[in-house]
Amino acid sequence: MKKLLISASVSLLTLVASAQSPQWYLQDKTDKTAGISVDRTYRELLKDRKPTPVVVAVIDGGIDTAHADLRRVLWTNPKEIAGNGKDDDKNGYVDDIHGWNFIGGKDGRNVTYETAEVTRLYAQLKPKYDGKDRKTLKPDEQKEFDLYTKTKAEVEKSQAQYKSQYQGINQFYTQYTTAVDNLKKVLNVTKLDTLTLRKAADTLSDANMKRPVMGILRLLRQQGAADTDVVTSELEKANEQLKSRAEYSYNPDFNGRSIVGDNPEDVNQRDYGNADVSGARPDHGTHVAGIIGADRTNNLGVMGVSDAVQIMGVRAVPDGDERDKDVANAIRYAVDNGAQIINMSFGKGYSPQRKAVEEAERYALSKGVLLVQAAGNDGSDIDTAANYPSPRYMDGTTIPNVITVGASAEYNTTDLVAGFSNYGKKTVDVFAPGKDIYSTVPGSKYENNSGTSMASPVVTGVAAVLKSYFPKLTYADIKRIILQSATPYTTKVHRPESDVTVDFASLSKTGGIVNLYDAVKLALAQEAASGKAK
Repeated sequence: MKKLLISASVSLLTLVASAQSPQWYLQDKTDKTAGISVDRTYRELLKDRKPTPVVVAVIDGGIDTAHADLRRVLWTNPKEIAGNGKDDDKNGYVDDIHGWNFIGGKDGRNVTYETAEVTRLYAQLKPKYDGKDRKTLKPDEQKEFDLYTKTKAEVEKSQAQYKSQYQGINQFYTQYTTAVDNLKKVLNVTKLDTLTLRKAADTLSDANMKRPVMGILRLLRQQGAADTDVVTSELEKANEQLKSRAEYSYNPDFNGRSIVGDNPEDVNQRDYGNADVSGARPDHGTHVAGIIGADRTNNLGVMGVSDAVQIMGVRAVPDGDERDKDVANAIRYAVDNGAQIINMSFGKGYSPQRKAVEEAERYALSKGVLLVQAAGNDGSDIDTAANYPSPRYMDGTTIPNVITVGASAEYNTTDLVAGFSNYGKKTVDVFAPGKDIYSTVPGSKYENNSGTSMASPVVTGVAAVLKSYFPKLTYADIKRIILQSATPYTTKVHRPESDVTVDFASLSKTGGIVNLYDAVKLALAQEAASGKAK
């Protein structure tokens, strides 16, 4: 589950995206900024080369397949006939034109909300251990009882926390929107921007009216927001997120899975879901898809990192924690249907069916498929803190076809590492831009979002460029090139979720930030060396 980047003392200062240059991350790196040099790469290194399209799967919460900047780059199953209700290609999935949805029912309904994995564990153990005395239990039962006690405490604490936050933000949202609506009526306007508010502040004589004008104007200036609608939109999103955590994620009585109609405990079950790869709320997946491969030729909105992708949508991540069974099946589906790279912008703290996910990852490895995953947004050292999917097998060995990505920011300062990003000298491979990332959202619109969920598709896009322009590269070649070409930084930074200052290089294996220009240069050098060897 994507951790909310807002705290219990939430304020609008944390809710409105900063006013930065759109797609700063595509720009060239400098002494002061940490872009990944995408535009320069196409301009200088790739201008005389022809790419071969590469299929990239986005395992997420859904993709808006009608988005003007994504329509042309969607993967289309060449062996399936749309809408005929048949499994034309005999792959086990009916009408899977642009991918598959593992959190939907055969009747067309879709899972929107889900519980957190810790809530599911608590609900599963509660009937067995509620009211029991640990001393009376057998040793094996005591171990399970300890897990019950731990999960119960975590669920109850989280539910209380999110209920409190939701009540606070909902109260503020109500006060704010009421004030805005009243001012619009008094001033007879449909939009309250900074210019309108400045004029009102100069002309209004009624102190009771002037006070909210000044308060809202001050707020907009602090946020760099052009008008009140921007703030309203961000508040609405925060309101909805907090509500879903309080009422669904940490509610042990909620069951969103019944829609699917499967047996969630049967990890070998494959024949469930539906063909709706958008779902009810495809915001997150649409943003991720745009970072990877938004159309670079149509002069609209944004440009993806890669110019030669076919994006396959695999829906397996609800608003809540994804289930291991669905993740495993999503990986297998993507591999079986031609994906060469898979983006996985999700994660959680418990993984009861971890073996099934690892078996799917081994299957992807056997087919030479690269997996790129987000490190997580808890500001934690995942060398020690649990975070799944893990980049290691259960026996402790590294999964060779996985790249784990932390999130960096634009400026080469003490804030170079995003304050929410997980890190780990042994576990996180590389960092990539993940703060204030401008990309596609549903309805052919665009927004800034932040998270390691945004950093992972930046690396996926780089991997796609390498695979499309250098088709002979294996997953191992691509991973090695990305890590070896990362720009090293020794900047003193704030360690996430703390006031401690550390060397940026200490936060990941490479100590660097991915850079497309240097990755392509390395691929060209390898190609030249290979040619000479022949």
